[in-house]
Amino acid sequence: MSDDSGARPPEQIDARTAADVEETLGRATRTVEFGRRGFTIAVFVFVLLIGFVLPWVDGLPGWQALIGEAGAIPQLFAATSAGFGVFASALALATRRWWLTWVCATGGWFASVDGILAVWSQQSSGISGVSGGGPGIGMVFAAVAMIVLAFQWMRVAWSRH
Repeated sequence: MSDDSGARPPEQIDARTAADVEETLGRATRTVEFGRRGFTIAVFVFVLLIGFVLPWVDGLPGWQALIGEAGAIPQLFAATSAGFGVFASALALATRRWWLTWVCATGGWFASVDGILAVWSQQSSGISGVSGGGPGIGMVFAAVAMIVLAFQWMRVAWSRH
């Protein structure tokens, strides 16, 4: 007589439960929970976006610096801050992938150094051929936002260890 009740033997249940637990643990090790830091990161991404519409160099906004109208050093900062500060941050917040937190942390520090260099380059007007009427408020906002973002991303990335 066969048992058609659909009940599984205990060995099959244990194997299925073990597989489910392994899958859940694997997913948990690949993702990260942001908590309040996620909100802080989102706020500073927004501040960075505001910085892109405010003046950076000689009255030109940051988005124009991004397309190369404000010189090489501000363009480098605009590109790295847009790439790591806006796009990578948005992707990491949306997907919650742990490896992306490291991309944002290391890239954020690189962009922060670029930001400091861009501000410095605008204060060094004595260099021939370089515009330097002082950094615009948008560049300062963007540099500060990038430093805070890099710090927050580093805290999130190291929280897994």
